Amino acid sequence: MLSKPTMSGLGPNPIPARAGVGLRSGHYREMLETLPPVGWLEAHPENFFAVGGKHLHYLEQLRAHYPLSLHGVGLSIGSTDPLNTRHLDKLKRLIERFEPALVSEHVSWGSVNGRYFNDLLPLPYTEEALAHMVTRVSQIQDYLGRAILVENVSSYLQYESSTIPEWEFVAALAERAGCGLLLDVNNIYVNACNHDFDASTYVRAIPAGLVQEIHLAGFTVNTVADRSILIDTHSRPVCDDVWSLYRQTVQHLGAAVPTLIEWDSDLPPLDVLVGEARHADALLDECHGLPA
Repeated sequence: MLSKPTMSGLGPNPIPARAGVGLRSGHYREMLETLPPVGWLEAHPENFFAVGGKHLHYLEQLRAHYPLSLHGVGLSIGSTDPLNTRHLDKLKRLIERFEPALVSEHVSWGSVNGRYFNDLLPLPYTEEALAHMVTRVSQIQDYLGRAILVENVSSYLQYESSTIPEWEFVAALAERAGCGLLLDVNNIYVNACNHDFDASTYVRAIPAGLVQEIHLAGFTVNTVADRSILIDTHSRPVCDDVWSLYRQTVQHLGAAVPTLIEWDSDLPPLDVLVGEARHADALLDECHGLPA
């Protein structure tokens, strides 16, 4: 296992403690032409695994102007299938080429017997699952030769077998595997509403030194029978309650942390994303003051 890293500033052009936006193909051209005033960009590496093409072209061009984070969605870390070394090889080549400051994945699974689901499925929060995840994250870090971050995911059902609160599970995973946390504040809020727990309790239970990145996004509400379920669709602006929880989070952390505005479907004009990033920057500045 790698020794526990100092997570900030991994690699060139460290991610600043400001708000960034996700790099999506619908904004490639405008982003390159206008270079909007955001702190950094985050990209899903799976979109750039091809040998050539426009995706790689735009990533290369924009990487010259912005610090970069790579946020994976396809490793299925929690699966009992062997780790996909072809996927890891492609990820490692991308990391070597673009030198992202941060690399992250999810506390989830999405494959069984080599068949993949188009979702990030939650784990049962048990000691057995925790030990499995610690082993898998450690293997990934050894393979890549660097530390990663792991992100808490949204969920809509709970396992009866779970014996550990989610917040204790993700914190223990980061501490035991020597990785960092990507704390998704929207996912905390979604899960708190869906499973009836206090979102503030979750935030306060996370050791501040583990959190190296924050995600913010919008959700939609589905009604099933007489129950409302929040779905983490990344298709809306950040809601007022999530902004409030974000303020609590950055106050708890005691320092400004790189924050990403995620928006993956029903993509808005680029200036809407930039406006959300400015709102996050204003809250960071209000709570801790942003670096000049």
